[in-house]
Amino acid sequence: MLQAKQELLAALASGLEQLSPGAGEKAAFESPKVASHGDFACTAAMQMAKPLKRNPRQLAESLREALLATPAFQRWVDAIEIAGPGFLNIRLKSAAKQEVVREVLASGAGFGQQPLHGQRVLVEYVSANPTGPLHVGHGRQGALGDALCNLYATQGWNVHREFYYNDAGVQINTLATSVQLRARGLKPGDAGWPEAAYNGDYIQDIADDFLAGKTVKSDDREFTASGDPQDLDGMRLFAVAYLRHEQDLDLQAFAVRFDQYYLESSLYTSGKVDAVVQRLRDAGKTYEQDGALWLKSTEYGDDKDRVMRKGDGSYTYFVPDVAYHITKWERGFTKVVNIQGTDHHGTIARVRAGLQAAGVGIPQGYPDYVLHTMVRVMRGGQEVKISKRAGSYVTLRDLIEWTSKDAVRFFLLSRKPDTEYVFDVDLALAQNNDNPVYYVQYAHARICSVLAAWGGDPGRLAGADLSSLEHPAAQNLMLQVARYPEMLTAAAADFAPHDVTFYLRELAAAYHSYYDSERILVADEKLKTARLALVAACAQVLHNGLAVLGVSAPAKM
Repeated sequence: MLQAKQELLAALASGLEQLSPGAGEKAAFESPKVASHGDFACTAAMQMAKPLKRNPRQLAESLREALLATPAFQRWVDAIEIAGPGFLNIRLKSAAKQEVVREVLASGAGFGQQPLHGQRVLVEYVSANPTGPLHVGHGRQGALGDALCNLYATQGWNVHREFYYNDAGVQINTLATSVQLRARGLKPGDAGWPEAAYNGDYIQDIADDFLAGKTVKSDDREFTASGDPQDLDGMRLFAVAYLRHEQDLDLQAFAVRFDQYYLESSLYTSGKVDAVVQRLRDAGKTYEQDGALWLKSTEYGDDKDRVMRKGDGSYTYFVPDVAYHITKWERGFTKVVNIQGTDHHGTIARVRAGLQAAGVGIPQGYPDYVLHTMVRVMRGGQEVKISKRAGSYVTLRDLIEWTSKDAVRFFLLSRKPDTEYVFDVDLALAQNNDNPVYYVQYAHARICSVLAAWGGDPGRLAGADLSSLEHPAAQNLMLQVARYPEMLTAAAADFAPHDVTFYLRELAAAYHSYYDSERILVADEKLKTARLALVAACAQVLHNGLAVLGVSAPAKM
C-alpha cells in the first residue's frame, strides 16, 4: 500500500500541476473523518478554487476526471466521489490495501523506518542532580527521552543521548552535610537537624557505607571512602558517586541508556562559562547595575533582562546552560532537544537569548524543548506521596517494583507530556482490556499463539495469495497497518511519543475485531495462508511500535 500511495501521490501532484503550476508541491492525502467516506480524502480543489477563480465542485470534477485517467489511479483506485463543497473521497481497490501485508513481511523490523540521512540530533533527558533516587517525574522524562530518541532513529537520524547533571553547588553541599550528620548519629527530627537537609533513608545508607570505607562505582566515576566522619569533601565525592550508581541502577531497571554524561562542573573547570560571559561582554550585550552583571535578554524577546553574575560573584544557573548549549553546537549538533519539567519553562527565553547574543551562529529557536508535568501515583484508591527510601516522594524504582518496566513506560507515554498524569498502580497490574499495555501486548501474544498453533514456516507467508482478504474487518486492519510509517514520521516531528501509544491501541483494537470476525486457521489452505500473512504483518507492526516505546512484545501471556 505504501507503493500504491506513493504512485497515487505522484499522479495527484501531476494533476495539480496541470491545473496550476507549482500546486503539485502541495499534493497530499488526508484520512476521512468518517471511515465510510473512503480511504483517502483530498481537499486540493477547495484550496485552489479561490486563487484560480473557479467553483470548487467544478474544479473537483475536473481533477477527478484527470486522476481517473492516470495509470496509477486506474491500477489502485476503485472510485472517486465528490462530496460537500469539493472534497474528493477516494476508495482504494482491495489489492492496494493488501499490498501492505507483503511490504511489512518483506521489511520486518525495518518496516516504517526511513534510510539514514547523515544528520545528527542530541536529546538531553533525565539530567537529575545526584542528590537522591530518581522520582517518577524523572521516570516520565526517561520514557519520553528514550522513546523520542527511538522515533528519531526510525526517521534516519544519528541520535546522541545525553545526561547532564550538576555535581557541585548548594544542593551537593547540602547532600554532603546531610550524610555527615547521619555519620555522627543524628537523624531527621533530632535537635540540630537542618530543615534543608535530605531526610530519606538512603542518606543513612550512604553514611554507613562511607564509614565502612567502601568503594562505589558509577558509569562515569569511582570513589573509595576514607571512613573519617570529619572528611566532608570526601563525603561529598562519595555521596555523588554513590547516588550516581543508584541512578544507574534505576535507569538499568528502566532500560534507559546514555551515550554521554556531561558534568556541569566541567563547564567551569574548562573555562567555558567564563569564556561565554566574556564573549557577551565584548559584544556589548551586558551591563552592570546594582552590583550585578545583567544580560540584555529583552533584545531577544525575553520579558525582562536577566542577572548573569550576582553581587557575590557567583553565576545564575542559566549562564552555564548557555555555555553548555554552545558546546552542543560546537560538537556538530544542529538539532538539539531538551526534555525537562514544566518548572524549567522560564529558562527557555533566557537561554535562547544568551545563545543569540553570543553570536556563534546558532539559529533562533535553538534548542527545542519538550516540557512535561509531574506524575501523581494512585494505589488502592489513595494517592501515594511518600517513599520510605526517598523520604518525600515516590521513586521510579518503587513504581517499577510495584508494576513492571513495560507498564511504567507505556503508561508514562500514554498522554501528552504537558498534561497532568495520574499513574494508577492497580490499573497497571490489571489483566484486562482496561489496561492499555496489557491490551496491546495481548494482541501480539494472541497472534503469536495463532502462528504457533499453525506451526508452519513463516517464510511461506510472504508469497501468500492475498486476494481473499475482502472482509471489512480485514480491510480495516490493513489500513491500520499501513498508517504506521506516516504515524512515526508525524510523531517524531511533533515530539509526540504518545501518538505511538494511541496508534498501537487502535491497531490492537483492529486486530481483536478481525479475530472476532473471521476464523484464521480454516481448512482452505489458500485462505488460511492469506489470513495468517495478515495477522503476521500485524504482529510485526505491534512489535515494531512497542520497540519504539521500549516495551516488550511477549509471545505468551
